[in-house]
Amino acid sequence: MENPAPFAHPIHELLARRWSARAIDPAKPVARETLLTLLEAARWAPSSSNEQPWRFLVFDESVPAARDQARSILTGNNALWAVKAPVLVLTVAKDTWTRNGQPNRHAAHDVGAATGSLLLQVAAHGLVGHPMAGYGIDEAKTLFGIPDGFTSMAMVAIGHPGPVADLPEPLLSRETQPRVRKPIAEIAFAGAWEKPLAPSSP
Repeated sequence: MENPAPFAHPIHELLARRWSARAIDPAKPVARETLLTLLEAARWAPSSSNEQPWRFLVFDESVPAARDQARSILTGNNALWAVKAPVLVLTVAKDTWTRNGQPNRHAAHDVGAATGSLLLQVAAHGLVGHPMAGYGIDEAKTLFGIPDGFTSMAMVAIGHPGPVADLPEPLLSRETQPRVRKPIAEIAFAGAWEKPLAPSSP
């Protein structure tokens, strides 16, 4: 299912196509070469001082027991649909700078940038990619041996598109409703907080 963004200003077609769908075909695995390409896209994201604080825990058919564990810690509505995803990826941030061990306040930002790159590559392959905050953070740390000094950020479900009609309510209604975003006037300011950005250059 396509649900392109109703953009107010022209953006790249890939950006318009990317969205966090939920309808995933559980019978179609994601090829390892494709998965490596997604991670390659993430690897080349920008990061402060080239620290590259991102780490990715990958759960797929190659280690089914670990994937079952990752599925088991999904919470809320995510437990209804994301368990069908053939691939789950847990994004993790290294909390400190390698050079001096001090806190890296940019780490979460940089992991977000890497995840964004991964999700755009997902869209380029015609796949579904949906990041989720709804998972057991403490359980993930224990189950997957995440060491101190690293913080999990999000679980990303990845797979091939599936029949939207297979989603239960209320997910079916959410999947088919129009996509919305705040207008630029609410998120971008001209030189000072909440100072309106002119619609055209002087």
